[in-house]
Amino acid sequence: MAPVLEKQLPGAAGLGDNNKEDEEGQTLWSSILSEVSTRSSSKLPSGKNILVFGEDGSGKTTLMAKLQGAEPNKKGRGLEYLYLNVHDEDRDDLTRCNVWILDGDLYHKGLLKFAVTPQSLPDCLAVLVADMSRPWTIMESMQKWASVLRDHVDKLKVPPEDMRELEQRMVKAFQEYAEPEDANPASPRRAPTSGEDEAVVLPLGDNTLTHNLGIPVLIVCTKCDAISVLEKEHDFRDEHFDFIQSCIRRFSLQYGAGLIYTSVKEEKNLDLLYKYIVHKLYDFQFVTPALVVEKDAVFIPSGWDNEKKIGILHENLTTVGPDNPFEDFITKPPVRKLVHDKEINAEDEQVFLMKQQSLLAKQPATPTRGATESPGRTMSSSPRPAGRAGQPSVTSSPMASVKKPDPNMKAGAANEGVLANFFNSLLSKKTGSPGSPGSGAVGAGVQGSAKKTEAGFD
Repeated sequence: MAPVLEKQLPGAAGLGDNNKEDEEGQTLWSSILSEVSTRSSSKLPSGKNILVFGEDGSGKTTLMAKLQGAEPNKKGRGLEYLYLNVHDEDRDDLTRCNVWILDGDLYHKGLLKFAVTPQSLPDCLAVLVADMSRPWTIMESMQKWASVLRDHVDKLKVPPEDMRELEQRMVKAFQEYAEPEDANPASPRRAPTSGEDEAVVLPLGDNTLTHNLGIPVLIVCTKCDAISVLEKEHDFRDEHFDFIQSCIRRFSLQYGAGLIYTSVKEEKNLDLLYKYIVHKLYDFQFVTPALVVEKDAVFIPSGWDNEKKIGILHENLTTVGPDNPFEDFITKPPVRKLVHDKEINAEDEQVFLMKQQSLLAKQPATPTRGATESPGRTMSSSPRPAGRAGQPSVTSSPMASVKKPDPNMKAGAANEGVLANFFNSLLSKKTGSPGSPGSGAVGAGVQGSAKKTEAGFD
């Protein structure tokens, strides 16, 4: 039997091609959906937390509000909450980073349980704020708040294997730090290098990460614009600021922390601070190297520093040693009590003259010749001229005319008596001088008066 040949229907070949195209289309759509799914799974994670510690008045809330792009409000109490907007330009994704600001009173440290839990600890970054306008408080403040954070992490009772993993992550990040000069600033995401796995890992120093909290730590010095004020008003020198920086950097090594100097007033290093925070929390690419030239704009990324680099600062110390106690060299200036001098205003001229007149009226008055001692008689307001020819008169010395003041004499009469006494003494001196005109007449008058007196007694 002859084989039956199957006759291919017209368009059958075209149908097979269409099936192949459909399969290719499905593959394309599958790849697109897979890519979208991958992008959605690699979106910016939510639930990242920034924990801020520091003394009252150190500028914690003002600093974080500035990073948020909002005007700083009044400081809250207890545990304050803010957030930062984080934008991924590569994927056009936006998320919020939680900011928890603990009050400067140790009484509120128990509120940390609402911000940090065993589950959220891996997604946290701690910020210790130091106030550069009060540098004598820096070391004590950082030690206090680092101890508060360390005690809280211990109370979380994270499983030992999980805590060990977090600590190893910190050690690895510190050891694998590399200068970012070769980074590509076009992309915010971190670009892994080909030789990253083969990089030589140096061992940690003796004082490095001795207090490993399992989370990144950043020390932020605020109000660094006050450095110029410290130089002018409190005689701080470069040696003081080198010593302060040295102590902070050695403290930072113990926690594997970064260090940055900021100033909200001068808007210094604020943008750098924001970029470094999102780099540590979201693994964004970071391209800024360490900055140690300007004393008020220092930046030390975590992993860059070591004891040898800190030793460069010790070369500038002449009056203090690097191991001297911090509080012995950076002392609080004495409080200058403001003594408000009383302003002395000149009195009005008329008021002054009236006071002088009243004081003059209170002085004892000397009655003049012709005035009687009885309070009922008034004194003569003008002295009688003596020494006229033909009129005998008795002339007494100025001392003889001085009498005790009358307590019942009025102030005006006393004042007139003083003036009359003054003029009378001048006239008496003039007429009693030898060789002066009228001296003979005065002598005759005295003799005549004496004769009358004698006659009277006879």
